[in-house]
Amino acid sequence: MSASSAGENNPREAPVDPVLPPSGSGRRRLPWIVSAAVVLVAALVVGLVLAFTGGSSGSKTVRIGVVDASEPYWKTFADLAKKRLDVTVKYVNFNDYSQPNPALREKQLDLNQFQHIQYLANYNATAHDTLRPIGATAVYPLPLYALKYDRPSALPADAKVAVPNDAINEARGLLVLQSAGLLTLKDGGSAFSTTRDIETHKVTVVTLDAAQTAGALQSGSVAAAIVNNNYATSAKLPRSGAIYQDDPAGASAAPYVNIFVARDEDKNDETYLALAALYHDPSVEAGVQKANGGVAVFRTVPAPRLQAELATVEKQAAAARG
Repeated sequence: MSASSAGENNPREAPVDPVLPPSGSGRRRLPWIVSAAVVLVAALVVGLVLAFTGGSSGSKTVRIGVVDASEPYWKTFADLAKKRLDVTVKYVNFNDYSQPNPALREKQLDLNQFQHIQYLANYNATAHDTLRPIGATAVYPLPLYALKYDRPSALPADAKVAVPNDAINEARGLLVLQSAGLLTLKDGGSAFSTTRDIETHKVTVVTLDAAQTAGALQSGSVAAAIVNNNYATSAKLPRSGAIYQDDPAGASAAPYVNIFVARDEDKNDETYLALAALYHDPSVEAGVQKANGGVAVFRTVPAPRLQAELATVEKQAAAARG
């Protein structure tokens, strides 16, 4: 959602995938502009609250829902929040990605950071909710791996290429293959495209469970595979084996930017915006990279731009549901 993701799913990607999660292990083209930012990754339920800082009675307390509260960078983040903003951060850790958004809606949390825009859009469309992104954290590029070929154009005609079969990562994987020049999608594709939307193709797309794509590649049953970052790490796929990935600054990757999320009425809250921006302190970013094998591409996107992207993806989600 870390994509993973819920996002890619490494979770910091989107659930499967979440993405830093998962995915990105896990799934448009305007440049994203630097500004006050906010974070995201992908999430799950444990209702375990971890307070990494104590605070004076005058200190504001902010409850943030995450899926990886034990990661050292969250301790760094909380210490900085106390020192610079006089904010006591309390983390509520989840192990079920379906829980952090309802918990935010019900005011059990003030913010959450576990998902990317596509995951939030799908949630809002399904739950008829109005949660909003207030800051970006990072994109976890989704790679195309091959063991015998060094570039997409080297793949033989009709070679089998695996993509994850879950809704989030299938669409993103297809967008990666389109960007790599291996197929075209109806109307240019969207964050909710499926194999039914393939209009032309140079390779044959095979859909597999996200956890199986690396194994299919290693066994030789496919010539190439979209493999979420967490599964690539588990399978010990060399980073050099990634022959293509989506452009973190490109339009097709925009829905997969991980984010900090607030309720609609709190989207302009100065304290929450400041916390989202704090994620990009060098000490926090260094911890995030250490936790995610150095694959995070940090994004500082203005909240209004994130919210505009969310609105676009929400329309796509509604259209996909018919």
